[in-house]
Amino acid sequence: MGNLSRARRVTAALGFIGLLFAVLGIIMIVMVPSIIKQQVLKNVRIDPNSLSFNMWKEIPVPFYLSVYFFNIVNPEGIIQGQKPQVQEHGPYVYREFRHKSNITFNNNDTVSFLEYRSYQFQPDKSRGQESDYIVMPNILVLSASMMMENRPGLLKLMMTLAFSTLGQRAFMNRTVGEIMWGYDDPLIHLINQYFPNSLPFKGKFGLFAELNNSDSGLFTVFTGVKNFSRIHLVDKWNGVSKVNYWHSDQCNMINGTSGQMWAPFMTPESSLEFYSPEACRSMKLVYKEQGVFGGIPTFRFVAPSTLFANGSVYPPNEGFCPCRESGIQNVSTCRFNAPLFLSHPHFYNADPVLAEAVSGLHPNPKEHSLFLDIHPVTGIPMNCSVKLQLSLFVKSVKGIGQTGNIQPVVLPLMWFEESGAMEGETLETFYIQLVLMPKVLHYAQYVLLALGCVLLLIPIIYQIRSQGSKDAISQPCLATQPDQLPSPYTPLLQDSLRGQPTSPKV
Repeated sequence: MGNLSRARRVTAALGFIGLLFAVLGIIMIVMVPSIIKQQVLKNVRIDPNSLSFNMWKEIPVPFYLSVYFFNIVNPEGIIQGQKPQVQEHGPYVYREFRHKSNITFNNNDTVSFLEYRSYQFQPDKSRGQESDYIVMPNILVLSASMMMENRPGLLKLMMTLAFSTLGQRAFMNRTVGEIMWGYDDPLIHLINQYFPNSLPFKGKFGLFAELNNSDSGLFTVFTGVKNFSRIHLVDKWNGVSKVNYWHSDQCNMINGTSGQMWAPFMTPESSLEFYSPEACRSMKLVYKEQGVFGGIPTFRFVAPSTLFANGSVYPPNEGFCPCRESGIQNVSTCRFNAPLFLSHPHFYNADPVLAEAVSGLHPNPKEHSLFLDIHPVTGIPMNCSVKLQLSLFVKSVKGIGQTGNIQPVVLPLMWFEESGAMEGETLETFYIQLVLMPKVLHYAQYVLLALGCVLLLIPIIYQIRSQGSKDAISQPCLATQPDQLPSPYTPLLQDSLRGQPTSPKV
């Protein structure tokens, strides 16, 4: 009897534990997704108490700027009317450092900040030195010539004489460092003297001179603390909600984020939109495919074929015109009226006529397309590669001798890639907190439910087996030993076994 009682207590205890496990598993299945969502919402908003705030304030991911120059092989031949020949040099790689300052939280659920950038040359990652010489178009001479195209002949003559006096030619031979970070040019001083405020710079001229040790403008973005639906979206840039560079309200709108974080819980129907001060416009990327980076699931977003399409191919882009061939965007209105164009490198995804007009270009998607890999649950980039090309439209301008017999062509100057990938301790922490722990909780809830169900079966099975044992013991007793049954049932049972009907005695 003692063993039987002990077994009953053990099975009862296991059943109780199983019930607890099953209930806990059900509660976790119901509550864990909501808990994870609440934690994500809490930790991705721009709030000093959130886990991602320090990541937002000073990006821990190492960013690199890789620059490729198109060295002009036949400058004299181009002036005589020949087809341009270029040779790609690079990459010249720079470590890019970013940090936010002047962070001010406003009363309307927004935060304002300036993001400063600085660059350091990385010789070990580069294919060449900053002292390398590159032959490329003289942007100032050729741009000024284009601006004078419809001016009186006397002015053109004066400009030709000025160029000759200052030793200016259509093509120049300068070092990578000068092209990147600036060089003194007497033409700049002349233009600023006689045409004040026509250039946005007063000192050295360089393609990246304004970016080094400078900020990208005053951004004001929504924090998501009070209204999560607008988290990370730009409210204003330099105090305005739309720019005035373009010819339609749609093109002038400042849409999307500042390009660092996006709203969480993305789906394949989501898109990535951000405002780029360098491009003077908002850009939208579209979903391509799922992937994995460092064990973390990602969504890859890429540029649609319509990003730089002209107005005739994609009517919403009509506001960016005047346009030339599809695949290049005229940015002259935000670049001191110089005939500059933005595109993918090597005119990838553009009208083939553009690449065919210049020898030495080989567009292909693997090397020249851009992408962003985003963790869809948090909206945080894991790996990115943004590639853009800057080109100059050049041609002969009648009356300005330096332009010779240059045939009209969009001549690529350089292309650059901004890339960054989460790595090291940051990637490990991100994986543990946002991937591993949710995965453990996900499996734990089903393990608890299954274990609880198994433990609940033990007392049920025990009870069934116990009942079966009792029945097995009682049946043989009835069949073989009827005389041991208590009176008055014994005579009745004996008569029934003989097949004789009988009546009970009263």
